[in-house]
Amino acid sequence: MREFVSWFSLRFPLRSLRLCVESALSLTLLAAPAFAQTADLAPVVSKSLSRTAELPGEFQPFLMVSLHARVAGYVERVLVDRGSVVKQGQLLVELSAPEMAARIAEAESRVHAAESDRVQAEAQLAAAQSTWDKLKKAAETPGVIAGNELTLAEKQVDAARALVSARRQAAGAAEAAVRAQKLMEDYLKITAPFDGVVTDRLVHPGALVGPGTDPVLLVIQQVSHLRLTVAVPEQDIGGIVAGAKVEFKVPAFPERTYTGTVARVAHALDPKTRTMPVELDVLNRDGALSPGMYPSVKWPVRRTRPSLLVPKTSVVTTAERCFVIRNRNGKAEWVDVQKGAADGDSIEVMGNLEAGDKVMRRATDEIRDGASLPGK
Repeated sequence: MREFVSWFSLRFPLRSLRLCVESALSLTLLAAPAFAQTADLAPVVSKSLSRTAELPGEFQPFLMVSLHARVAGYVERVLVDRGSVVKQGQLLVELSAPEMAARIAEAESRVHAAESDRVQAEAQLAAAQSTWDKLKKAAETPGVIAGNELTLAEKQVDAARALVSARRQAAGAAEAAVRAQKLMEDYLKITAPFDGVVTDRLVHPGALVGPGTDPVLLVIQQVSHLRLTVAVPEQDIGGIVAGAKVEFKVPAFPERTYTGTVARVAHALDPKTRTMPVELDVLNRDGALSPGMYPSVKWPVRRTRPSLLVPKTSVVTTAERCFVIRNRNGKAEWVDVQKGAADGDSIEVMGNLEAGDKVMRRATDEIRDGASLPGK
């Protein structure tokens, strides 16, 4: 019995001491990472980011026109149909207007009448001029011609000249009326204003068209040269560069990559979507692209200045704010930031930071603003 008590008294203190030492070592190992996490700092890096954003776009024809009839008439012939490829100046539609010929004949008869009046007035001017010349020569002999007769003859010449001028102007006006009528007659033939494709045909022979009815005859679009309109978000408009090449793809040909050139910028945001329309010029040489398609544009996002990057674990997001913890003379300083684009294990931040600032690599809101940061 005595031996058992002696053995127990010797073993129990040693076991207790060993348990205490093991517990202390475990607590030390657990506390070491926390200390290292609190003291681990990372620099704020300045870097120019290069990335692309997938933006939707829409194709529109570079030129598009709805053809109307300038003069009233009946459709005589339609020489094209939907899908027809046309060239500039090509005859598309012929109209008939029988009354147009009658108006031209009437205008030409007025020209002949005006010409007759002009010739008659010129003859009267020649007679008056001859009479005045003879009287003037006779008046050189004193007493042969009265002075009043010479003055009257001179006034008759002036009146004849004025009449000739009026008749010439009337003849010119009559000729202009004939030209106007013939120009109106030319409108009976409707031609293509530019190279393109007929995308819609809305009339057939026998239809009455003209300014009164004003129906659309044909719709022509230029598809060899397209406009690609892209709505660029407000935060990305600072990197728009005129003349830049932009790649895009269309669902119809997913294996092909096309390029367009930034040509026109609206310089105004849409108040509803907060986007700015930007137009790209796209050459559609093979005709594979069509107006109305919705391509996916790989829009290059460029910053006007280098971005500030921090580790992703440095950004703390709570319900109230998004911030990083900066080392300010050994004290923790919460700096509000906004997240930007990701770049590997780093992320772009916008806030009151400068390149070279030290921030907590693994930040948490448990590190309070103003708390001391132990050194490494």
